[in-house]
Amino acid sequence: MQSPKTKAALCALGILMAGSSTSFAQEAVVAASDKEALFTSPDPKLNANKQVAYKIFRDLLEANHWDKASDYLTERYLQHNPNAASGRDGVVAFFTKVLKREKTPIPDKIKSPVVFVTAEGDFVTVATVRTEKDPKDPSKTYTTTWYDTWRFVDGKADEHWDSSPKF
Repeated sequence: MQSPKTKAALCALGILMAGSSTSFAQEAVVAASDKEALFTSPDPKLNANKQVAYKIFRDLLEANHWDKASDYLTERYLQHNPNAASGRDGVVAFFTKVLKREKTPIPDKIKSPVVFVTAEGDFVTVATVRTEKDPKDPSKTYTTTWYDTWRFVDGKADEHWDSSPKF
């Protein structure tokens, strides 16, 4: 049986350890060195879906060529981001009318800092580095991971999830 002093000391140690664990930085999230290779697979179906995910990133999300959305997104496109409506027209309106993204030339390669791409069945998940301001010290930043997941039907993205909160 532990004495009251021992219990108090252990409790204090636990509080100190819990508090100190938040002062240590996590491992930084870093982009893969060969992003394009992550969007390939020896499996033809997975490779095709990864290639469409790549074009969604490059052509739509980075270059804002939302006039090409019908090449990559189904008309029904179910959206699980709380800020954008479902339907291809809904997501196009979100980026062009709400966020007012301007078209830029489509680059040869994506610029996003991709960490990994996972494909299984009809799903492709792309994880990217996200840099945020430290809420405890706004002069500092930290990295975390952003996720986009699509479910593909007949070669087009039909459903989308990401980690966006409402804004």
